[in-house]
Amino acid sequence: MQARPRPSSDEPGSLDLPGVAPSRQKRSREMTLALLRTGADMLRTRSLAELSIETLCTEVGVTVGAFYSRFESKEAYFNALMALAARDGEQRLGEIKRPSPATNLDKLCPIIVSGIVAWMRRHEGVLRAALQHDDTRPDKWTPFKALAKATTERATPLLLPAMGKGHAAARTRAIAFGLQVVLGTLVNAILNDPGPLSLRSKEMETRLADCLLLLLQAEAA
Repeated sequence: MQARPRPSSDEPGSLDLPGVAPSRQKRSREMTLALLRTGADMLRTRSLAELSIETLCTEVGVTVGAFYSRFESKEAYFNALMALAARDGEQRLGEIKRPSPATNLDKLCPIIVSGIVAWMRRHEGVLRAALQHDDTRPDKWTPFKALAKATTERATPLLLPAMGKGHAAARTRAIAFGLQVVLGTLVNAILNDPGPLSLRSKEMETRLADCLLLLLQAEAA
């Protein structure tokens, strides 16, 4: 169940994003990519409202005019960040290979959870900004809600055979709930960081995998 090597979802040649002015020149695409990468990194330590376009441009070494020649608005810029994060998640899901029939739950759960955690860690700032806008702009979180649904749909046929035969409906629901627990805990860690474990903690990853495993084992029994 190993992921195949893949190109990054934010390579210069793949910036066909809504609200982003297309460019045929490699240098221009690289500048657009630099703005996106730097902004995503800045969002790790500040809110979207606190993200200044002037500061962003200074960090990248471009003019504000260069920014607006690529992005229609700050809103369009954030939409592009959202699209890149969602695209990366979709690619990661597509790379999960079906395991052998002999693969046990104790091996599958850590693989699935570690993939989810790795994606959330990579896009932590963008995810937090999307969550913070969820109350006032519900559309901001929609791509990730769809991605969460896709994660469950992708993981279910991987986990279900390892839970044994019979009771497919109940076991399918248990998988969906288990992943809801995993995702909900991670979202809370991103948005509120209440402790005792943070998103960056290896223990968080391990305990969530154990939580999913125990829940599914209980259902299988």
